[in-house]
Formats: sequence, structure tokens, C-alpha cells
Amino acid sequence: MPSSIPVSGTADVTRALSPASRSKKISAFREILSVLWHDKVATLSAILLMIVLVCVVVGPWLLADQARAVNLMARNAPPFSLGKGWMFILGADALGRSLLARIIVASQNTMLIAGSAVLISMIMGGLLGLVAGYKGGWVSAVLLRLADAIMSFPSMLLAVIVLFVFDPGVTNVILVLAVSRIPIFLRTVRAEVLEIKERMFVTAARAMGAQTDRILLRHIAPMVMPTLINLAALEMAFVMLVESGLSFLGIGIQPPEVTWGLMVADGRNYLGSAWWLSFWPGVAIMLVTMALNLLSNWLRIATDPVERWRLQTTVGKND
Repeated sequence: MPSSIPVSGTADVTRALSPASRSKKISAFREILSVLWHDKVATLSAILLMIVLVCVVVGPWLLADQARAVNLMARNAPPFSLGKGWMFILGADALGRSLLARIIVASQNTMLIAGSAVLISMIMGGLLGLVAGYKGGWVSAVLLRLADAIMSFPSMLLAVIVLFVFDPGVTNVILVLAVSRIPIFLRTVRAEVLEIKERMFVTAARAMGAQTDRILLRHIAPMVMPTLINLAALEMAFVMLVESGLSFLGIGIQPPEVTWGLMVADGRNYLGSAWWLSFWPGVAIMLVTMALNLLSNWLRIATDPVERWRLQTTVGKND
């Protein structure tokens, strides 16, 4: 006679696919959206970042030709030169290329470099932080000393040294920025794990014979993920500024590739006669970094159940 007791794995899948489970996930998502909607600053930041994301995805595909088209008759055209077409609403550079088109196209390289560097550093630093916090002992000591060695050099100085020795290409810029930020994630995750590993559910998993990798990835990693996401938003803003500084110094991304930092650098020789060449890319850098910082503050609240409950209680009283 077949047993009526369900297999554990089948039961887990059944619960995950049940209407109640799906309804709970949808409710949690709506709850987070509600928190976002009541924070107008965070909402505007999210909208701005969504617009930038659209520019990153479709901008080079639609406007690559306009960004490269040279028109010496429109050389250093001032902003709102609509007589030359709406693409020149922000003006033109020293070769008569549309600044609007170049800013949109440059968003892809700028965000790709920052996003890739942060993703690599988050994964590497997060994994090393999990191991350092859970294992402790000499493993933690060695990893912390390596982190201290990297952090002894400011990110900009370390990038300048490495890129001066090697070719300042896209790959090298991403790698050097990623390595310079790994210690931040490592130390943050390690501090979280030191507290989480003493909780009852981790002790229970260890007593039941769970493997170390299962404890780290299944039980502890989800607990530190909100902190990682918040930190990643802040780090992306910082990495964008460092990449812009490297491009400004001439050791970052090289032409014909274009980034916002490189556009600022190209316009510095024309600040007296064509200030808009550096102004508009600088505004783009400022707005995106500000939006990332503001959104990271909202993420801290949205991923913390206690903070989210307090905010919803306050909103409910005001309503």
C-alpha cells in the first residue's frame, strides 16, 4: 500500500506553488510598493533610475549614429539650439555632435562599468564575508589582513597605479574597481554573520547535520542579502564617481568609447566659451548618484520589517 505521508521535497514544492504562498508573495510586493509610493523622494529616484535604465538598453541602438555624426556647422552650439533639430536641445560638442545623443549613448558604458564592478565585488566580498564570519579563526584573520592591505590604498589611488601599468580598457577598469571595493562587502557581511550564526535556527541546522555550504547559502545568505543590496546601491554611486574621475584624468575609458566622465574631461578646455560641454554630463552624474543614495535609504526601510511597520503605521495615522 502506498504511503500517505508526502515526501518532504514534494511538500516544499506544493507549498511554494500553492495559492496561499503566491498570494503572500504578491501581498509582500504590494506592501513594498506602498512604502515606495508614500516616499515621494524615493519614488522620483526610482523613476529617474528607470529612465536611465531605458537609455542604457535602447539608447545606443537608437542614437549611436547621431552620437557619432560630425557637423562642424553646429560646432559648440549652445543649449536649446532647436533650429538644428531637437537632438541639439542640450547643445553640441566641439565636433558638432549632439550632446543629448552622446549623454544617452554614454549612459550604457557608465552604468555597465559601475554595475559590473559592484556586482563582482558584491559576489566575491559576500562569499568571502560568509566564510570569514562563519569559520572564524585563522581563515577570518587571513581574509581580514588581505582586506586591510587593499583598503590601505584609496580606491582612486589604487586604480591610478594599476591602470598606469596596464592598458586603461573597459575590462581593466571594471576589475580594478571591483577589487578595490571587495573589502567593504567582506567586512560588512562578516559582521552580520558573526551575529546571525549564533541564532537558534542556525544552531538547529548544525545540530541536524546540515553541511556548511548549505547553512551558509540556505540559512545565512538570505538574512544578509538586504544589507548587501543596500550597500550595493551606495557602492554603485561611489564607483560611478571614481570611474568619472579616472576618465577625467585620462586613464579611464579611452575614445572612441564614451562615458559621462570622459565627456566632462573633453569639455574642460572649453569651460570659458562652451560651459555646457561639461555641465550636462556632470548633471547626469550628479542626478544618478543622488538617486542611488536616496533609493538606498528607502531600501534599508523596505527590507527591514520593523522599519516598514513603523512607516506604515505613521502613514495610516496620517491618512
